Parts: sequence; C-alpha cells; structure tokens
Amino acid sequence: MLAVSGGLDSVVLCELCYQSNFDFAIAHCNFQLRDEESDRDEKFVQQLAEKYNKEFFVKKFDTKNYASQNKVSIQVAARELRYEWFHEIVDRWPVIDERINNKSANNQRPTAILTAHHQNDNIETVLMNFFKGTGIAGLRGILPKQEKIIRPLLFAKKDELKQFAEENNLNWVEDSSNESDKYSRNYFRHQIIPLIEQIYPAAINNVAENVDRFRDVELLYQQSINLHKKNLFEYKGDEIHIPVLKLKKSIPLDTIVFEIIKPFNFSAKQTEEVINLLDSESGKYIQSSTHRILKNRNWLIISLNQNQSSQTILIEKDDKLIVFEKGELFINNISAANCKLSTVNSIATLDADKIKFPLLLRKWKQGDYFYPLGMEKKKKLNRFFIDNKLSQTEKEKVWVIEMNKKIIWIVGMRIDNRFKILPSTKQILKIELK
Repeated sequence: MLAVSGGLDSVVLCELCYQSNFDFAIAHCNFQLRDEESDRDEKFVQQLAEKYNKEFFVKKFDTKNYASQNKVSIQVAARELRYEWFHEIVDRWPVIDERINNKSANNQRPTAILTAHHQNDNIETVLMNFFKGTGIAGLRGILPKQEKIIRPLLFAKKDELKQFAEENNLNWVEDSSNESDKYSRNYFRHQIIPLIEQIYPAAINNVAENVDRFRDVELLYQQSINLHKKNLFEYKGDEIHIPVLKLKKSIPLDTIVFEIIKPFNFSAKQTEEVINLLDSESGKYIQSSTHRILKNRNWLIISLNQNQSSQTILIEKDDKLIVFEKGELFINNISAANCKLSTVNSIATLDADKIKFPLLLRKWKQGDYFYPLGMEKKKKLNRFFIDNKLSQTEKEKVWVIEMNKKIIWIVGMRIDNRFKILPSTKQILKIELK
C-alpha cells in the first residue's frame, strides 16, 4: 500500500512500483488544512489510482481539532493520524469504509506500507533532531524499515526524483504550505541548509554518509546499554530493583541512567534527579506520568504509580470468591475435624465462631495495628512491615481484612492472634489468596 500525497516524491514512488510490476493499492490523507487545495490533491490522487488501475483509499481528517484536543502541533497531529489510519487499513483488510473503487484484480492483504521519504528528508530530520537534543537515536535519521512501514527512496536526492519524473513525463501537484518557513522543516530546508552549503558544498553528501555510520553507532550503543541493564536489573514481580552501589560504579553514569529511565516516561532533565536519589535517604522518590523511582535502602525501585484511593470491598457471609487487584480470595467454612492446618502465608485459618460478617477488605493505612499470631501485645502494621523488611512499594500493595475495626488478617502475611485456631474450635473459616 502506497501513501500518496500527490506531490513529486509519492508520484515517483507510484511510477517506480508500477514499472517494477508490484501489486499495490493507493491511500491518500486529506487533512483539510488548505481548503480547495486539499480537495484538489485528493482528486488528483484518485485520478492517479485510475491511471494505474489500482484500488484507492481516502480519508478526511479534522486535523486542527485533533491537534487542539491532544495538545500537539499540526505536524505531529497529521503524522499520528496518517500512520494510525495506514495500519488500520492493513489490519481491517479487506473491509474498509474508505475504499473508493475496487479495481485491483488481486485483493490480498498488503504486506507493507510504503512512504516516499527521500534522502533530503532524512538529512533535515537528522539536523532537526541534533538541535532538539534527541540523543544518539535521533542521529540515525529515518529508518528504512519499521515493522510494516518501508521507505524505499531514502537513497535518492530530491533533484534525482525530479529528474526521473521529468524523464517519465509525470505530473504532480505542489503543496503551497511547503513554501512557508513557519514550519520547522521548511525553515531548515529553505534557510539553514543552503547557508551551510555555502561553507561546506558537500554537506548534504557528508551528512548522508554519516547517517549510515550513526545507524551502526546506535546499534552498538544499544547493545552496550542492554548489557548494563542486564547487569543492573533485578525483576521482582512488576517492579525493577537496581542496586545503588553497582549503579554508582557504572560509567558513563549520566548516559546509563538516562537510558534506564527513558522507557518509563522520565525526561532527560530528570536524569540528575535520579542520580541525586543515589545518595538520598530511604523513602525519597521521583515520578513520571506513569512510573515512580523510589530509593529504598540500598536499592532504586522502578514501579508503576500506585492509585492512592482507599479502595474497599465488602465480604458477605455467603461470598465464596472475591476478586481484587492483588488476586483472588477463596473463602470456605469447614469443620475443624476435617481441616488440615497450613503454615503457608497465603492461607488464613481462623476460628469461625469468632468471626462476624460482613468483613471489610481494604488497603492498610497509617495507624493500623493488630496482634500478630503468637503474640499477646499489639503491634502497629508499619512496625511489623519494618521488621519484615518490606520496601515502600511492597507496603503500598498490602491489603487487610477487617472485622468491626479489628484486623483479622494481613492478607498473604499474618493472621491476628485473637482469631487463631484453638483446641476447642469447631468450625474454621479458611481464606486462601491466589
């Protein structure tokens, strides 16, 4: 499937695919940003599809509204909209609402989505990324292939595409917005690069050659980062634990920390904050939109942000199964004579005669206390957690079952001594966490 705007680059892509005898369809996005000109482009591309006798897809987008709602630029909005739609066409094939005709003799699902990005586009992207500070990944430029997206014209300069078009008597439409320097890419194209070429005439060729080198450099870079992560990461459930002393010895520390935190939506500016955590007291943390990095003794712990709302679930007498965020609770009332007591922490066996329903399943909170099994004195849960060396994130995941403001079980950890099984117990309430 070819992404075709109607401009020079995508028209050349169509002709090359046609001359190469590829079976293809054509997709066109009407972003409705240039009034009559946008409709002109749509009509031109439809005529192009008719010329090649190929299936044609078109969709109109309310790009300005999308950009406003998602607080992104028009360029970002257009990019997100078009790639989402391209994948939608392929994923929903062949049931497509935006199909204009059905001329293709072969109705097979497209195996690739081709765009007409060329070498000049790539050079502009690399220079823009360099000044934006996107790091080594930005210097590799536009990748020739990303999953189903393929960009087969990256080898060719713009003037080479134009020469090919003229030699093959191809027509195309001009996008008037390409002349405006209000867009960053156009400013680089019309102002920055020509100035550079006055000093370094071979600048375009040199940058193009460097893009290939940067792509290899980035592969080596990622291999090294992956080795550091493998050496540092310890996975515990859905958390990542990183030993502080080992991380502090890593060189270069700033770069390694940045690459560690980047996948969890932390910014480059937060790198220094994470490094400062290494020497901070236990309990300090920083957050991104999705994750938190916590200093816990000699560890940094990366975990999802926790919902701080105090969720509570009522357990009635006849309930046999309770599902909550920690897992499932299976509840049974059985005869003491038929019960084989378990010592595993995931099973609570309580004297049923001492239990009065309803029970309350909730997250623990500061000030909670209970009488740990085997002890006659009460203990605050926070103290109990410290004694059991729970990290801050582990504490946040603790649930309790409460009866009349008395905690009968710290779920998955310890029951309250007041509700334990005695020789006189006749009925047992068994609660199992899975």
